[in-house]
Order: sequence, then structure tokens, then C-alpha cells
Amino acid sequence: MTLKTSLHTRLALVEICAATFLLLLTPSVQAQQRLLTRHLREVVVNGQAKLVGVLPPTQRLQLALMLPLRNQAELNDLLQDLYNPNSPSYHQWLSVQEFTERFGPSQADYDAVVHFAEASGMTVTSTAPNRMVIDVTASVSDINRAFHVNMGRYKHPTEDRTFYAVDREPSVDLGVQLWHIQGLDDFSPPRSKLQFRKAGQTVIGKQTGSGPGGQFLGSDMRAAYYGGTALTGAGQVIGLFELPSYNVSDVQLYFSSIGQALNVPIANVMLDGVIVNCGSACSNDGEQVIDIEQAISMAPNASALIVYNGGSDVDIFNRMATDNIAKQMSCSFGWDPPDASADDPIFMEFAAQGQNQFVGTTDSGALTGSNANDYVYPADDAYVVAVGGTDLRSEERRAGKECR
Repeated sequence: MTLKTSLHTRLALVEICAATFLLLLTPSVQAQQRLLTRHLREVVVNGQAKLVGVLPPTQRLQLALMLPLRNQAELNDLLQDLYNPNSPSYHQWLSVQEFTERFGPSQADYDAVVHFAEASGMTVTSTAPNRMVIDVTASVSDINRAFHVNMGRYKHPTEDRTFYAVDREPSVDLGVQLWHIQGLDDFSPPRSKLQFRKAGQTVIGKQTGSGPGGQFLGSDMRAAYYGGTALTGAGQVIGLFELPSYNVSDVQLYFSSIGQALNVPIANVMLDGVIVNCGSACSNDGEQVIDIEQAISMAPNASALIVYNGGSDVDIFNRMATDNIAKQMSCSFGWDPPDASADDPIFMEFAAQGQNQFVGTTDSGALTGSNANDYVYPADDAYVVAVGGTDLRSEERRAGKECR
């Protein structure tokens, strides 16, 4: 073989290897896709939130990776039938297993996302029976690399604090579609709708409740709404969405101090490392305790009350759905999500399983935030029941949209 022929042969081999390498790369490039929900905060896009630095690459965050539902059109039709008294499927609720088999992500897709997370350096901390959520912990550097983002720290435009967020919409090198990633920012953490009296403020009024100083007790609320009816919550299990933890002793003290019996068993489901009875660490547990006191006062003969405590709205709601024990559930917290449809797959499972999620609105003007008087989340979500009815401006705007 001549030198010229040998050189041509080597060049041909190099070209073949290069072409093969490019072909191997092509599926990875084609597989990179954005998620089905929004994650980028508008204040980051428009510059209202000024970048003050990058998030330390070694800092670890808790994320919830969500997969989309399957057979969405079929599910929409089923939900219509389940709530139509003229349908043969009326109130024929699904079990968690039935919902998962018909509408949950496939086992293969779920396993692929778990593998992707582990291969990306993340630690899988929890999986879910409905295959919708995978909880992970990950370093910022692994998050940046896996989702093709840069996580930074920004000055909050309306609050005296900074927050972390991504600088672009996340995407993944994965053949499986993802729905949402919860935990990529802390711009608007869930907050209690309980309004405390300001320091030095004196509240004067002619109160006619049965409590000390004429204050209204939970039993007064029951008397006002139900009077002498036989409705006592018998046979019902109540579920409460709570953030963060609380002290059970505060609930016990309330009932003992007003001389009323506490007969409803309280069960605690603790998620995301949250613990119950955290002493002085959760001394500000007013919302959680009031929620429990009011629920028990309104339904004094309920079979049980389950308190779901955690650090993630996705984890709490999804655990309520996969437990499928409580059929009457309440949430008195609100937040401003980057995408108001993020929790909808879980809320749809609630609806298919006959679980009623009630969410408090608030007094008009009590909320603060970028959309406080426009869209109240999750109370205004189409798949939950908003209660309270005093957020008038939000109701007017929503009614106006419906009329148009």
C-alpha cells in the first residue's frame, strides 16, 4: 500500500468515525425538551428583580419532579360524568390504583425519570404510588447541568429579602416528557392567611361570642352555621394542608381552657423532614392550630382528622391524593406560583376519587404580592372549592372574564 493510499484510508476512517459520533449525539440533542409548565418568574424576565449573585454550586435543594397525566381527554370526559347526576358513572369514584392505571404516567416513563435523576447526581428521597411525583435532593451545580439553567439570587421587588430562581425555562435531555419541577425558586412561599394584630393595636368591638371577652369560639361558628341540626361529621375523615409544623399541646390547651371535649383523634402525616411537636421552633403555629380547632369544633364527631405537614405543596397535596382517606380537605394557605396549573394533575385525581379540596380565600386586600388582588392561588383554581368569599375584587374579575 502506498503512502498516499494509506493516508486516504485513514482520512476515510476519520470521516466515518466523525459521522458515527455525530449520529450518536443526535438523539440526545433531539431529546432535549422543555417542560409543559412555566418556571421562569416574570420579575426576572423584565428586570424588576435585580440579580445579586449566583446560588452557591454546593448548596442543596429539595425538588419535586412531576410527570404529566395520560389520556387527558378521557379523564376530562370522566370527570364530567362523575359529577353529572344523569350519568351512570355519577359518583362512581376511582381508587388510587384505578386512577393510576388509567391516567397516571406509565411505569416505564416513571422509571426513566428516576434513572435520569440518579444519573444526573440527584438523590431520590421519595416516590409516589400514583407515579406523578419523584422527590429528590440535588446540588445547585447538578440542577444547573441537568436542567440547562443558571440559578441565581435576586432582590425581591416588593419585599425586604432576596430569593433564588432560574434564569430561563428548564429543559431536559430526556425522551420522557416532564410536567413541572417544584422547588426551583422561593419567590412566593406558601403563607398563612391568618392576620395578626399589629403591635400596640387595640381591637375594640361589641363581641357576642361565648369565649373570654366575648370572643367567638369554634363552637360558636358551628352554632351559627348548623344550629340544632344533626350534622356532626360522624363517619367523616378530615384532611388539613398545613405548613410548617405545630405543637399538639396547643390544640389540647385550647379545648381544655374553654371546657370543651376533644374527642376527634388527630393523626399527623409528616413530610419533607418536618416533625410534629417542635416546641419553641414552631411557636408561631397559630394558623395550624386554629385550622385544627375550627375543623374539630365544626365536626365534633368526625372519625378522625389528619394533619398533613410538609415543606412542599406538591408533596402535601399528592400524599393526600395517594392516601385517599380524607374526603373533606382544607387549605388556609396561599402563594403565587410561576404556573397556576402546576398542581392540576393532583387536583384532578382528587376530583376523580371523590375528594373535596376546600381552599380559603382571604379578606380583600389582606394578601400581598404580584397578583394578590387578581388571582388568588390555589383558591381560584378550577378544580378546588374556594371558601370565604370576601376577596371581592378577585371574584369580580373572575366573573367578568366568565361573562366575556
